[in-house]
Amino acid sequence: MHWIDLDDNADRLLGRTLRRQAEAIPDDDYLVEGETHYSYGRVNELANGFARGFREMGIKRGDTVSFFMGSGSDVVFSALGVNKLGALWTPTNTDYKGPWLRETFEDGKARVLVADADLLPRVAELGELPFERVLVRGKPEVELPVPVEPLEAFLELEGEEPDDTDLHYGDSTCILWTSGTTGRSKGVLQNHNVWIRAALDGAMNSGLREGEVIYSCLPMYHTAAWVANVFRALVTGVPCAMDPHFSASDFWNRTRYYGATMVFTLGAMHMFLWNAPERDDDKDNPVRLAGMVPMPEDIIPKFKERFGIEEISQGYGQSEAMSALARRPGGTYKPNSLGEPAPGLEIKLLDDQDQEVPIGETGEFCLRPTEPFALFNGYWQNPEATVAAWRNLWYHAGDLMRKDEDGEYFFVDRKKDFIRYKGRNISSFHVEAMINAHPAVQQSAAHGVVSAELEAEAEMKVCVVLKPGEKATPEELCRFVNDNAPYFMVPRYVEFLDELPQTPTNRVQKYKLRERGVTPETWDGIAAGFKVER
Repeated sequence: MHWIDLDDNADRLLGRTLRRQAEAIPDDDYLVEGETHYSYGRVNELANGFARGFREMGIKRGDTVSFFMGSGSDVVFSALGVNKLGALWTPTNTDYKGPWLRETFEDGKARVLVADADLLPRVAELGELPFERVLVRGKPEVELPVPVEPLEAFLELEGEEPDDTDLHYGDSTCILWTSGTTGRSKGVLQNHNVWIRAALDGAMNSGLREGEVIYSCLPMYHTAAWVANVFRALVTGVPCAMDPHFSASDFWNRTRYYGATMVFTLGAMHMFLWNAPERDDDKDNPVRLAGMVPMPEDIIPKFKERFGIEEISQGYGQSEAMSALARRPGGTYKPNSLGEPAPGLEIKLLDDQDQEVPIGETGEFCLRPTEPFALFNGYWQNPEATVAAWRNLWYHAGDLMRKDEDGEYFFVDRKKDFIRYKGRNISSFHVEAMINAHPAVQQSAAHGVVSAELEAEAEMKVCVVLKPGEKATPEELCRFVNDNAPYFMVPRYVEFLDELPQTPTNRVQKYKLRERGVTPETWDGIAAGFKVER
């Protein structure tokens, strides 16, 4: 382990950090992929070779290189090689195809694409491509309308350390694409300092110590794979073990294989682990700390006990504002608390007029840096979206929260999904949690329908997907909510759907449901004479 000294802002460059670690601990493992080990010294050599390869392709400072690759060490070599040149990498979700894929490629304005051979058929289906060249990892089995070259050739290149004296710690390093749940994806410009700041903050929050091994099975188009795993290892000099994908059935075996002491999971990943059949060897794993976001508060102590984990961390962040909130080591937090603000950030909860709301009331989570380059650099070639997000000198995160008298923050809902009716603010997040608790329900999405009485308010509609073979009526679901939650959470409208509109990353596009509104197939509780009991 080697915590690198990054007090001098000039050193807060990803490529320079790698070089310094290679000088300090050249033989220590950095990346471990199955039986293959790459030391810090070797990763630096490979990144320099990749930088040479990209430079010989004409990539220079400010250019972009697009990635369409599964997880693996080659992605890290490529990214760090690109950054050593002062260029930007832009990872593309490997689930994308068709129009989603074309839009992302076109919006990135990259000259070179780096892609896996097994993903090339989806690239070929697009026809004309916006790239000058394509580098392929593996053996291509389709033809493309641009020159194709093997990425493996870069592994043989030797390159001198690129001159980074003109690079700045606030320079953009990559373009990360938002999920597209509210419209077309936006490209988040991430700078060197944001990565390093968040990686250091996460390492300190986790109490990282000698002998740690970080395990990553997250997709590398996702921010968390880099900030919680690859770059956290980089700034602390510990190994990062990597697998190409998450497997609920094999997860604990892989932690044993690598001797992993730190893991990070997102969304439903840890719930798949929790819902798996219990085994006698559940505790027989080396994991000490798990970042599992978000995890229901009542599950945390049970999960820790079942799997023998010392700590499960919670927090809040997004690509635009990494590591914004966290539970600090040794702290005592209330159920569902996201913790406290990270150093270098000022946070306020603001109303629609950008006035701070009182303690205990709901407001939009807004923040701004108190140190240079602590947040993203804006949206790639989208100044209108950047200005809108930074209204009145505050970055508006689009999430609603409340803060208690002890300074702890609690998530309420996405702002666009919050429903206001008859003077009440209703969280779609909480309504969905209640509907999803019904044994017949597989998935639901709650949203507002503009009220006939007042345009500024909304009636609630819930779109429901039932589990295969299950049956339920709207009355049954509404009575279930009425019996188990406050009466005002009972929806007026219910519609059963075969599936919900989703992005390729399986996030519900509620704006499409709002556009559907009340359809002929929608059940109306008032018209049906359903009586809500108070």
